[in-house]
Amino acid sequence: MSGRAYAIFDTAIGRCGIVWGEAGILAVQLPQAREIETRKRLFQLYPDARETRPVPNIEVAIEGIAALLHGETSDLSDVTLDMTGMQFFNQRVYEVTRRIPRGQTLTYDEVAAKMGVPSAGRPVAQAIARNPFVIIVPCHRVLERGGYADAMSPYGGLISKRRLLSIEGCASSSSKTLLDVLLPVAPPRPPG
Repeated sequence: MSGRAYAIFDTAIGRCGIVWGEAGILAVQLPQAREIETRKRLFQLYPDARETRPVPNIEVAIEGIAALLHGETSDLSDVTLDMTGMQFFNQRVYEVTRRIPRGQTLTYDEVAAKMGVPSAGRPVAQAIARNPFVIIVPCHRVLERGGYADAMSPYGGLISKRRLLSIEGCASSSSKTLLDVLLPVAPPRPPG
C-alpha cells in the first residue's frame, strides 16, 4: 500500500471513518449528523486519502471499534497508530490514556500525574482535545476534575463523552454535567 487510505464503516452509533497510512492509523472519525458530513470532514483533513477496502490490520481495528461502540469488550492496545510529527508530550498523553480500562475514568490531572508531570493538567486537556484516534485512544475516559464529561475532540463527531461512557457501562455519577451538579442545589423558582 502506498499513500493514505480511508474507509467508512457501520457501528451501533452510526457510520464512522478511519484513515490510515503505511505507518498505521492516522485518525478515527465518529459519526457526524450525516455520512456525507463524516466523509467531508475526512476529506478536509486528509485530501490525499483514497477510499479503499481496509487491509487486514485495519479491519481488525474496525471490528474492535465497532465492538466497543456496541458495548462489547475489545482490546485495541495492539493497534498501530501513526504519530509521526505529533508532539512528544501528546504521544505520552495518548499512551497513558490507552491504558485506562473500559468503564473507568481518570481526570486530566491524574493523567498528568501518571506521566510524572502533575502540574500539566491543562496541557493534558489540550492534547485530549486534539486526539485524532478516538476510541482507540479512549479520550472519553479522561474527564475534568469533579467528573464532568466535557466535549470530545472534533473527531468525536456528534457523540458525547457521556454517551460513550454510558455504552461502556460506566456509572453516570462519574460523568456529571454542570446541570447535574447545579440542579439539585438550585433554589426553587417562585410561582407565577
